[in-house]
Amino acid sequence: MASAPKGCGPSINSIYYNLCDLTTVWGVVVEAIAAAGVAASFVLFIILMASLPFVTDKKRKAMVALQAGILIFTLGLFGLTFAFIVGRYSTSCAARRFLFGVLFSGCLACLVMHGLWLALLQRRGRGPRSWMLCVGALGLWLVEVIINAEWLIITVVRSPPGGVNVPDVSCSIANQDFVMSLIYVMVLLLAVLLVPVPTLTHKHKQWRRDGAIILFTGLFTLVIWVVWIIMYLHGNRVAGNHSWDDPTLAVAVVSNAWVFLCFYTIPEICLLTKEDPDQEQPHDGDHVYPARSMVYDNILKEPEPPQHITPTQHVYMENKAFCMDEPPAVPTKPTSPYAAYNGQLRSCVYQPTEIALIAKNLTKMEQDSMIPRARAPSLNPGSCSSLPRSPESLSD
Repeated sequence: MASAPKGCGPSINSIYYNLCDLTTVWGVVVEAIAAAGVAASFVLFIILMASLPFVTDKKRKAMVALQAGILIFTLGLFGLTFAFIVGRYSTSCAARRFLFGVLFSGCLACLVMHGLWLALLQRRGRGPRSWMLCVGALGLWLVEVIINAEWLIITVVRSPPGGVNVPDVSCSIANQDFVMSLIYVMVLLLAVLLVPVPTLTHKHKQWRRDGAIILFTGLFTLVIWVVWIIMYLHGNRVAGNHSWDDPTLAVAVVSNAWVFLCFYTIPEICLLTKEDPDQEQPHDGDHVYPARSMVYDNILKEPEPPQHITPTQHVYMENKAFCMDEPPAVPTKPTSPYAAYNGQLRSCVYQPTEIALIAKNLTKMEQDSMIPRARAPSLNPGSCSSLPRSPESLSD
């Protein structure tokens, strides 16, 4: 029995050596990246659900179901990466063959429906309902599920599965057959690239941005698929290292899953709280009746003093709260009786208070002559009384 490699315990089965073997670093690195992707997908799913009550745009809220579906399928892709890291046996090979196309088709189906929704939004001004988008994505996904299930049953039921460490028919499939079983997924990928192209000319920048997000996600996915297919079919054979088939698939799965997170899910979550661009926003010129400011500011006024009064005697404070509704004393020119209407309902008629009357008539009262006061007659008979004399006194 061969000894366990460095980093693995003696009790660990040999099919799990790639998860802990420090001499073959690719398994440990891909495992760490996949584990980080699982945690990131879970956190993003919680953020997506928590942001749902704060989404004000009904159109964007219809996309939440598709975005949640992509997160679920992306989480499955990160989990599928471990199936390519461990050694080949009946269960791992069956999971690879079935889940590879099923999980990718789920992500691509949601992207296709999102791009189709944007195209219909540009053409008709409104997109389909959320449940229709979910049904469409589910239908596209079920096609790949049926294809993979049928293909797996036909190829596996020919012979009974072997033991845990014994490869069987499900693990002896040729590389060309594995790639050919993913033709439907490639068709969905082509649809992801074509459907959002018309939305790049949308009149609103927000929807153009969504179309660009889908298009870039599809382009990066296409690049990853072209690279791994070339390496899987020809590159590893030319290099003379057939043992790199599993690392090639593992790196392709984990890198494509991170593309779905970084280029689609995270930007879409950041755009959830954006307002609807089709909703008319009020402009400054549309306010025909602006609201009156209710700020009571005191203004220091200095009226021109008369000749016989010093300026300091007429410096007083005027409160706008008492004079904002009073009409001018003498109009300079004829005005319309409706000129003072500002569109607001007045709950009561303004009645000037005593303070307003005093403040308003202060200058006038000081300019008037002083009212003479009555004085008591002088007890000195020789003094002149300030009171006017009666006719009887004059006759005396």
